[in-house]
Amino acid sequence: MRILLFLATNLAVILVASFTLRLLDVDSYLAQNGIEYGSLLAFGINRGHRSDLGALFMTHPPLEQRIQALQQAKL
Repeated sequence: MRILLFLATNLAVILVASFTLRLLDVDSYLAQNGIEYGSLLAFGINRGHRSDLGALFMTHPPLEQRIQALQQAKL
């Protein structure tokens, strides 16, 4: 039952995001720049770097920050 709820939630998020992009006409802008937003939505991939606000909700810091912290700890 948990897996079904998880999949249904993910599908709902993809549908709402797709509807919002079409409603705001962002999909045509992305298509003009050669970005296939459907693929990005399906895989949950965002282009570019994560924003500082997004970093607040991450479980772990980005890999680069973790490597830098480990390198500094060895000094």
